[in-house]
Amino acid sequence: MASAANETPEDRLDKSHAPYTEEKDLSAISDNGSNLSEAHKAYLIERHGTYDLDPVPSTDPADPYNWPLWKKVSNLSLVAFHACMGTFTAASIICAYEDIAIDLGVSLQRVSYLTSLQIAILGGAPLFWKPLSSRFGRRPIFLLSLILSCVCNVGCAKSPDYASMAACRALVSFFICPAMAIGSGVVHETFFRHQRARYIGIWTVMVTLGVPTGPFIFGFVAQRVGYRWIYWVLAITNGVQFILYIFFGPETLYRGSDVQTELSAFKREYISFRRIDPSPFRVTEFVHPLSLFTNIPVLLATISYSMVFLFASVMNSVEVPQLLQSKFELNAQQLGLQFLGLIIGSLLGEQLGGFMSDMWMNRRARQIGRKPAPEFRLWLSYIGFLLTIAGMVVFLVCTEHAAVGKWTVKPIIGTAIAAFGNQVVTTVMTTYAVDTYPQDAGSVGVFINVVRSTWGFIGPFWFPSMFESVGIANSSGVVTALVMGASFFPTVYLQFQGHKFHKME
Repeated sequence: MASAANETPEDRLDKSHAPYTEEKDLSAISDNGSNLSEAHKAYLIERHGTYDLDPVPSTDPADPYNWPLWKKVSNLSLVAFHACMGTFTAASIICAYEDIAIDLGVSLQRVSYLTSLQIAILGGAPLFWKPLSSRFGRRPIFLLSLILSCVCNVGCAKSPDYASMAACRALVSFFICPAMAIGSGVVHETFFRHQRARYIGIWTVMVTLGVPTGPFIFGFVAQRVGYRWIYWVLAITNGVQFILYIFFGPETLYRGSDVQTELSAFKREYISFRRIDPSPFRVTEFVHPLSLFTNIPVLLATISYSMVFLFASVMNSVEVPQLLQSKFELNAQQLGLQFLGLIIGSLLGEQLGGFMSDMWMNRRARQIGRKPAPEFRLWLSYIGFLLTIAGMVVFLVCTEHAAVGKWTVKPIIGTAIAAFGNQVVTTVMTTYAVDTYPQDAGSVGVFINVVRSTWGFIGPFWFPSMFESVGIANSSGVVTALVMGASFFPTVYLQFQGHKFHKME
């Protein structure tokens, strides 16, 4: 440990940080084991190899912290894919706008509203699902979500006109969205603190990947067998998800039990469908996540992330048909291939934002002999901000300078760089927000989703005006200014002052 004379700013920040009482108590328990019985210690050592854990699990096999790693990962994989299906479904028809417009006899602009409508609902609907999942558990809500989404996607496939298709799309968005927001709670309920960035990263990268993989895959479908098969494939996917959840999606919302046997654990995780929390519903619960607007660390982290997501994900997806399809004369299949850069960039960016982020924090913990402040993780976000700006500049400038009718890969390289930066920011900021408000990680996920989706819904309405007013290449200056002002500088503020707002006890 550094001496007082040689302390770095980070050392002083770590010393000044005092986490929430619950986590502080758990840490104290895990450090010396003074509050654990010998039987409890023996159980934890047998199950985990140590009792130096944060948080310290019970001795109940149904406690998600006590599950084997394969069970935790398989459940998270289902939840993460479920979260992906929200943005995946919304973006799935991007490559088929022209086909839908011709089939239903409406303008391309009206067809684009089928995507904007879903984005808006994806932002607000989790406010309804979060209190329900807190009372009845995650598993029943996820199963209900999938079976109703399946039915509504069939309705989309059979819709005879624009109005009925819009109504079915709205219902799909309402039913498919729970995992997009509750996923942060599932990670918090399942994985120990030193693992969270890695596994929150799996959830966040799937939400991000839903945007580009939708048109990437369904460009082939629309070109080969017609756009209505997009909805049939979505319905089939929801059905398969439902079946997999039955067998591999146990309940993660744990309230404790006096009966602690393996058989009882199986029944509680897979078979029992009951009200876990008997307390009555209150109207305020359905808007409670919005109260996080007063939580400075969560608010600034959310705003910083949402601005990056707006440009590096939403703009680079929704505006691709307008910017690239007409300029390079692409069909639906070729248009879908333009999203490959976003997919590759997101996957690579997650390696830094997730796995290496945990290594970064664990290495710091070994250096100072205690858990570092959550703010120490934010150092990695600056890489994401700068790469997002660089990628957007490459994308917009190269798009404007490209020759008409002559395809070039340069804009796609720009989207890949921006996607890399976006994913770093996504995982780092989401993990930071959860770490500063761990007692209600589910509300953090809902709040982030509301802000991100609302801003993502508004963006496509002013992007075209920006391109017309200042030009495509010059729009990169607007992007740079907004990312620096709304993301970079607020994060610098959090870096050195954030601990003051969550030093509660």
